[in-house]
Amino acid sequence: MNTVAVVGGGWAGLAAAVTLTAAGRAVTLFEMAPQLGGRARRVEAGGAVFDNGQHILIGAYTQTLALMRQVGADPDALLQRLPLTLRYPEGHGLQLPGGPAVPAFVRGVLACSDWTWRERLALLRAATGWALRGFRCSETLTVAQLCASLPARIRADLIDPLCIAALNTPAQAASAQVLLRVLRDALFSGPGAADLMLPRQTLDTLLPQPAGQWLRRGGATLHLGRRVDRLVPAGPGWQLDGEPFDAVVLASSAAEAARLTRDIQPVWSAQAAGLAYEPIVTVYLQADNAQLPAPMVALHADEHGAPAQFVFDIGALGGPAGRFAFVISGAAPWVARGREAIEQATLAQAQSAFPAGTWPQGLQLLQLISEKRATFRCTPGLDRPPAAIAPQLWAAGDHVQGPYPATLEGAVRAGRAAAQAVLTGA
Repeated sequence: MNTVAVVGGGWAGLAAAVTLTAAGRAVTLFEMAPQLGGRARRVEAGGAVFDNGQHILIGAYTQTLALMRQVGADPDALLQRLPLTLRYPEGHGLQLPGGPAVPAFVRGVLACSDWTWRERLALLRAATGWALRGFRCSETLTVAQLCASLPARIRADLIDPLCIAALNTPAQAASAQVLLRVLRDALFSGPGAADLMLPRQTLDTLLPQPAGQWLRRGGATLHLGRRVDRLVPAGPGWQLDGEPFDAVVLASSAAEAARLTRDIQPVWSAQAAGLAYEPIVTVYLQADNAQLPAPMVALHADEHGAPAQFVFDIGALGGPAGRFAFVISGAAPWVARGREAIEQATLAQAQSAFPAGTWPQGLQLLQLISEKRATFRCTPGLDRPPAAIAPQLWAAGDHVQGPYPATLEGAVRAGRAAAQAVLTGA
């Protein structure tokens, strides 16, 4: 299989294209948007440049970090690495020290003086139980059910924000098994696995831009702003809009992949089309001469008047000074209320969450960016579509079957796996 089409230029498609090009295949990549990056990209609005959402990487994202290095992007320069910290505006929260993962977690929990000893010991007992069971549980359990016996403050301060950040699904609806897998790899897989890795530059510089340059240097053909209209069998291979290829990797959105495969594999197409989604809204505010106590601060969120779960100090991460990104994950209830309600509630939350004087010159709304289909809804027992669709036709993306939720690492792993299937003929 010498000629391979990759449909989709998000992080999964880029991972597949780079892997195939490195193996000597002639790769043609089709991306319907005018730029690479998919749902983790740079956008221009109102004469300014923003990310379409504030993405977080962690030290356990081994394949994402390896892919960045492969295409010449230096994670050490592009990402600010910090110990896992869930710090709230009032100063309390969990912070893990360095060193081996398990002792670091125990030391971090025991040192969290904002929790009572009963609360700290309850968390350590629960984590020990999860580890003894191999971080596995019934596929039918929600995160809320798994953690029902934990003290309310542990759930509110730690479990709920970790769940919404990792799965973009509220704890009462999120898959406990998927969260346990994330916790295993992040908190218990080795030193530094749980470290936060926060972008110092816009998302296009992390992978899309250097990967595009690397692919062109490697002889790949990139068609940007071009949507594939038709995919049909052609002997042992496939035709995309009349152009023949030995193999195809569909690394587009699940909806696009479902459209292209409707007449080829209707069962697979229906499965991909049936995924439900959760939105993420990012509200960018400007506050001149303001700085937060940390580059990322957790917030107490609710569905009544406090929409955001996290805020990022973009200026502290190397971006424009005084810019702050308030992130609302699992944002469906707020999206239903409309843009103006989100903006006003976020401004009010920002004013009330931090001590007086945090915003010396006031807050100004810069931009609201809403990704209405940011991630699939990661619910218990979710039957995600498999990577194999038909002979010489594979799917890649964070929505295909796999152990991870809809994350950059999940997308990269899916892209690499689809490319390997092409190379081995699996």
